[in-house]
Amino acid sequence: MPRLSQLMVRTALVWLALGYSFGGLVLFTKGVSLLPWLWVLRTAHIHALLVGWTVQLACGVAFWILPRLDASGSRGDERPVWGCYAALNSGVVLAVLHSVLSGVMVISRWLPLVVGLCYLATAALFFRHAWPRIVPFRVFAR
Repeated sequence: MPRLSQLMVRTALVWLALGYSFGGLVLFTKGVSLLPWLWVLRTAHIHALLVGWTVQLACGVAFWILPRLDASGSRGDERPVWGCYAALNSGVVLAVLHSVLSGVMVISRWLPLVVGLCYLATAALFFRHAWPRIVPFRVFAR
């Protein structure tokens, strides 16, 4: 498995642990109303698991498993995937910070837009890298 895939999968596992921790705290608050302010972690739970865990795991495995560009085993230019990694994690961190800090202080209304742009950049960069690696299926290959 390439180093970049290992990094993405390991980071996805970190987001999995954080997302389940956020979810556990929200569930605890639902059952025992000692700390009602913990409900602000609900959105952080969603972003950490849906994007941080699921999307990052899918990108890491796809980078590893998609067909190579040539017989030498080249995966092509890895810079878009590094950009994808940076944009995805930046977006998740900003989304988690926004959800946590929105219950405590007034923060910018532009932050969700920045998070969305990070997610859009993630998809575009990964698409840019993966598109040439997808070889059309040929039924009658010679």
